Amino acid sequence: MWMDPHSPPRRRVLQGVAGLAAAALGPRPLAAATAPAPLLKPIPATGEAIPAVGMGTWITFNVAPFTDARTQRVEVLRAFFEGGGRLVDSSPMYGLAEAAVGHCREKLGGAPQMFAATKVWTPTRIAGVAQMNLSFKLWGLATFDLMQVHNLLDWEAHLPTLKDWKEQKRLRYLGVTTSHGRRHDEMLELIKSQPDFDFVQFSYSIGDREAEERLLPEAAARRKAVIINRPFRTGELFERVAGKPLPAWAGEIGCAAWSQFFLKFVVSHPAVTCAIPATSSVEHMRENMAALRGPMPDAAQRRRMAEYFDRIAG
Repeated sequence: MWMDPHSPPRRRVLQGVAGLAAAALGPRPLAAATAPAPLLKPIPATGEAIPAVGMGTWITFNVAPFTDARTQRVEVLRAFFEGGGRLVDSSPMYGLAEAAVGHCREKLGGAPQMFAATKVWTPTRIAGVAQMNLSFKLWGLATFDLMQVHNLLDWEAHLPTLKDWKEQKRLRYLGVTTSHGRRHDEMLELIKSQPDFDFVQFSYSIGDREAEERLLPEAAARRKAVIINRPFRTGELFERVAGKPLPAWAGEIGCAAWSQFFLKFVVSHPAVTCAIPATSSVEHMRENMAALRGPMPDAAQRRRMAEYFDRIAG
């Protein structure tokens, strides 16, 4: 079930319990959210390092041109970059999102720091070529950093094109995605059998840890970069902790809000390269990007985080 990032559950958590926790930990000035030196994680195929918190665009950037909503998305993306972010993920599946990203990128002067990631989401090679060429136009780019096959749709047909375009330097990395826990068996087989995919993307969160059993270990063993979608389970995690306090020890891992608690749990996993929460709120974006900084939980602390969440979230 999707929840708007402005919906009451997250807002109640932010203004209530998490606000008390933040007060207990001391004020977090805006400068902390825009400070340099975020947590960087390497892409195994090359060693290139990218910030561990990126930005998704599903629903949140599906906004029409010539509207206040699109103008506001420019400020969301600005806050993302100011917070140290780079990887922006989209898809033709997301309606007007790619066009909105292209508009925002233009308004921000080209956003050279952007690590641009999108997807091909259509059957047949010919349709895929047309769709990807449109994505180049919508984003205003000559090269994509990452092109992914969305939900594994006809990946066998698209892979020759992706490999050819990578050779031509139109694409820097290749990937494949799934979400909602669907098709994990097929994703696992691709991780094992397809060396041409540099990235894999799937769902993982403190409330949905199934990927720890097979996907994350296999991705690490096969040296795949891992992008995590739905790190908040599209807002469900905020509903589950509404009215509940952060643990007293949250400050030990630099968390002043539940969003940071959830994100640090995800990006601190050794196999995870980047998580891509989505938001249409500048305030929430700054809060999310603060998860890039400060101490990160180790393995013992991650177990403690999961146990605490399980105990209070029901």
